[in-house]
Amino acid sequence: MKLRGATRLICAGMLVGAAALAWTAFRDRWPVVRLDAQEQAPVQREVAVTARKYAFEPGRIEVNQNDLVRVTLHSGDIPHSFTIDGYRIAKRVGAGQTVSFEFRADQAGTFPIYCNLRQEDGCRTMRGELVVRG
Repeated sequence: MKLRGATRLICAGMLVGAAALAWTAFRDRWPVVRLDAQEQAPVQREVAVTARKYAFEPGRIEVNQNDLVRVTLHSGDIPHSFTIDGYRIAKRVGAGQTVSFEFRADQAGTFPIYCNLRQEDGCRTMRGELVVRG
């Protein structure tokens, strides 16, 4: 009986040793994926924007590439729009209303934000920017 237990112990030790040897021999051949700060998993960003004669507050939105951006747009006075041509976004908000929408910031760069409504001359001066860090 003691011989059987010793045999099992020797076999288990040999298996562990073989596995350790295989790991040592092949670990450098397996690719290692390391994520730096810019390659981490996408983050959901919440941004509250107020449109008011004749500016966006905040005027600059900064996110990382691949973030899911949720914008809550509020009009403080008359109807406005939040337009970013590079992302094909054109959202309209009525006077005193709020609208929410989401988009994936999948393109790095700086993109102009503007109001595309023309009900008042000041609407043409409403400008902001979206900065997507790659």
